[in-house]
Amino acid sequence: MKVIVHGGAGSAPDEPEPRQAVLDEAADAGAGESSVLEAVESAIHVLESSPRFNAGVGGAVQSDGEIRTDAGVMTSDREAGAVCSMPGVEHAVSAARVVLEETPHVLVSGEHAVDLAADFGVETGVDLRSADTREKWADLDSTPEGSPREHLDWLRAKFGGNPDDPDEENSDPKDHDTVGAVAWDPENDAFAAATSTGGRWLALAGRVGDVPQIGSGFFAAPAGGASATGAGEDIAKTTLTRRAVRHLESGHDAQAAADRAVEEFGELTGSSAGVIVLDRDGAAGSAFNSELMQTAVSSGHADETTDSQ
Repeated sequence: MKVIVHGGAGSAPDEPEPRQAVLDEAADAGAGESSVLEAVESAIHVLESSPRFNAGVGGAVQSDGEIRTDAGVMTSDREAGAVCSMPGVEHAVSAARVVLEETPHVLVSGEHAVDLAADFGVETGVDLRSADTREKWADLDSTPEGSPREHLDWLRAKFGGNPDDPDEENSDPKDHDTVGAVAWDPENDAFAAATSTGGRWLALAGRVGDVPQIGSGFFAAPAGGASATGAGEDIAKTTLTRRAVRHLESGHDAQAAADRAVEEFGELTGSSAGVIVLDRDGAAGSAFNSELMQTAVSSGHADETTDSQ
């Protein structure tokens, strides 16, 4: 099994080495599985459980003080499942897999997604706040109350502009630490792609970005798979992962497909993003136009290098 994972595209983290170690562990965990779905789920579980990333534990707090998780997963036979706006669900990728395997739908949201996940054995009611998120929330000089309009007014007054703008002066550096994985099974020539996130710091309560949207945060097809990270609204508007896989379908290898997709994204939006890609030759590609995107690659061989930045 070949697996590539990412830990988000954004500014350089304070402690890149420990983050890289978690990414290496995640890639190895995925590469040890027997199916592509199990591979991406296992890899992302490691990342969702680490407060060093913005997914699961340590996710971003929305304007009402709640952490809500989103995730999506897709296989190369075009089966897909996604969930969004789930409070208290650490392993959002597992909830997305439930939607894929157990329902006729592709996206389930909010408390209904939480209830569905619980019915199929996914743990719910988890305290997703890390020590860092607790401290940051406590340090706010005020918190919004009232209607969504009042929340928006508070966000604009506090930040002086669009709270979802990645170039905003007070944008949180962890906003882009979404996690993702792509797996390829050479024996069955099958792919899976998955992405999981805690969203954007102090986004409007209920905000959903690119992650659970097919072709935006994740995409898989017979030609390969891709997972994206970065400025969520712009990724959704340009369907970044579908764009990357389309380049695979046009004959480009994984690295060229990633490079072209991110280049086009930058030209269209002026925002930052990153994408990881696997192709049918087993080649892995990654590209980003932010300061840094940490990745890891594994095929289950002890001698394989898994540090890619």
